[in-house]
Amino acid sequence: MSTAPAWGLVVETTMGTGERKHTEAQVVAHVAGSREEALAELERRARSYSPTHPLSPRRRRLLRVGDGFLLVVDGAWQSFVTRFTVAELLTDTAAPQASEPEPEPEPEAAPEPVAEAAPPAPDGAREPELDADGVPVRPAWLGRRDLP
Repeated sequence: MSTAPAWGLVVETTMGTGERKHTEAQVVAHVAGSREEALAELERRARSYSPTHPLSPRRRRLLRVGDGFLLVVDGAWQSFVTRFTVAELLTDTAAPQASEPEPEPEPEAAPEPVAEAAPPAPDGAREPELDADGVPVRPAWLGRRDLP
C-alpha cells in the first residue's frame, strides 16, 4: 500500500529595507496528494499573498517558475521578491509519531450526594430568613457584640 507524498509549501520573502534587507523562509503548509494539487494550492496562496514590503506597492508581477511562483513587487524605491516553492517532504523531525491509540479514560463515578445538615438552632432561635437566591437577608454577624 503506497501513501500519497506530502508536499511542503515554502515561502521565501524579502524582509527589512536598505542594508538590513534579507530573506526569510518558512513552510506555510503541507499538502498530501499529487504535485499538481500542491502547485494549485501554492498558486492560490501566491495570488492572495500580501507582502510586508513595500509599503506603497506600484507594480505587482506573479511569475510561474518550474517548481513554484515568483512574486515581484516594485515599490517607490526598491523591488521586493517573494518566492513560492513546492517541495516534496522527505523527512520531518517534528512530525507527530504514529502511536497506539490512547485508551479511553474511564468515566468518573458521579459523586455521592451529600446531605446538607443544618446545625440545630439553639433554643429560642429561629431559622434565618433567606431571599430568593438563598442568601440570608440579615447577615449572621450583624448585631454580634463579640466582633470588633
